Amino acid sequence: MSLPEAAVTIVGAGLAGCEAAFQLSRFGIKVRLLEMRPGQTTAAHEGADVAEIVCSNSLKSTVLSTSSGLLKKELDLLGCRLLEYARETSVPAGAALAVDKRQFSRLVLAQLEADPLITLERTHVQDLPFRENHCYLLATGPLTTPELVEQLGQLTGTPALHFFDAIAPTVTAESLDTDILFRAARYGKGDSDYWNSPLNAEQYENLYQNLLSAEKAEVHDFDRADLFEGCQPIEEIAASGPQSMSFGPMRPVGLDDPKTGRRPHAVIQLRQENTEGTLFGLVGFQTRLKFGEQKRVFRQIPGLEKAEFVRFGQMHRNFYLDTPRALKRDFSLPERPDVFLAGQMTGVEGYVESIASGLLTAWKLVSRLKEKTLEPLPSTTMMGGLLGRFLFDQTSQRFSPMNANFGLLPDLVPRVRGKKFRKEAKAQRAVEAMEAWVSTNADQLV
Repeated sequence: MSLPEAAVTIVGAGLAGCEAAFQLSRFGIKVRLLEMRPGQTTAAHEGADVAEIVCSNSLKSTVLSTSSGLLKKELDLLGCRLLEYARETSVPAGAALAVDKRQFSRLVLAQLEADPLITLERTHVQDLPFRENHCYLLATGPLTTPELVEQLGQLTGTPALHFFDAIAPTVTAESLDTDILFRAARYGKGDSDYWNSPLNAEQYENLYQNLLSAEKAEVHDFDRADLFEGCQPIEEIAASGPQSMSFGPMRPVGLDDPKTGRRPHAVIQLRQENTEGTLFGLVGFQTRLKFGEQKRVFRQIPGLEKAEFVRFGQMHRNFYLDTPRALKRDFSLPERPDVFLAGQMTGVEGYVESIASGLLTAWKLVSRLKEKTLEPLPSTTMMGGLLGRFLFDQTSQRFSPMNANFGLLPDLVPRVRGKKFRKEAKAQRAVEAMEAWVSTNADQLV
């Protein structure tokens, strides 16, 4: 079909926006890529670079049997451009892919400027006026400007907008010791949906003392004032009194331990976070403990001694959408089908995850413009598990961002013994599934 000039405007030249621009160009779509810096900057960015990596220069492991390594392999199969440039500007980092951040951004900029279908403009976008035969792709990230946040609030309803990562840790179901935990819902209401960790008085006291002494990450004062009123970190609750947790998120009322027939001194509940039941979150355990401290302290909880953490608790100001209830599965807004979203604002965490989001949203947008139909990504792939299933899973009433992890993938049938071998088998299954999907779907977009 014949497409209009500049059929897509991308707002935000971060990792997701740049990858989306390259993918749209690849399929013959002319793009305006708009970046507000240097005219207007953010608290996190240092300059005017495109695809700026603002924190660590590591894009994590390249080993296939790791979640990040598998995600990279899938992106390679899909023709990802930013990973190509990351490798060209890499620095020694063992089994990880790390980059010279400045060289990486300069290379991406050079490639954007050399692409005849991409026009990079420095301008501050404050609204999204509807235009016939035109689409927007918003990739403005967690520091989206107030003007665009306000417009998204008008389009989705303000309850769809989240401004803080007030997150409790998430662990894999297979890493829990179910000989210690018991299944139950409080007062028997529901279908025993929770795993419960019973604590006696000594175990409770040990957790209490560890929470008081554990090292904590700094949280800006404005975050603390806005957040703690309705969502206190577990260590703040502990600091308010020795038994405050047992009368709060760890109250044992309505939860008798079937092994003893008695009510424990305290109970920690773990709530299912995805449809498959492979991920569970610690209920009421929002925290600002440092990640290493979370491992140390929470692995002392009965039944969590070998817990595999796929998401640590954290608290910081970030903007993101309630994607499961705010976006269509092609990442467009139901109220404005011409507006697509990508990157961290959709609920992905991490550099490579943001790149993957930009790539997939671009493919979805191309399929819309060219009136083609893409099959859903296989749920056995890392991208399918994260971008196809988790981001649209309404199991949890409070949606929180997520990194790629093996807990997003369905179990193997038959089951493979040993965590190392399970991850290797899941990775191989994912690669084969993605290869088959690409061979069926990629050519139709050209």
